Amino acid sequence: MKMEQYIRAIAGIVILITLTLGYLHHPYWHFFTAFVGLNLLQSAFTKWCLMEDILKKLGVV
Repeated sequence: MKMEQYIRAIAGIVILITLTLGYLHHPYWHFFTAFVGLNLLQSAFTKWCLMEDILKKLGVV
């Protein structure tokens, strides 16, 4: 998989998990969902993504 595919997959998984936790446990989990969305948005404009740096340091790609 390419780096972009890893990032999209991780973002999608985190969003689905936090939406579920927000529904089942506490609505404050939706703030984490918003955080992921804001990071995706800022990376579209700045071309910098924290998850990409983390994956590189872990040696994924």
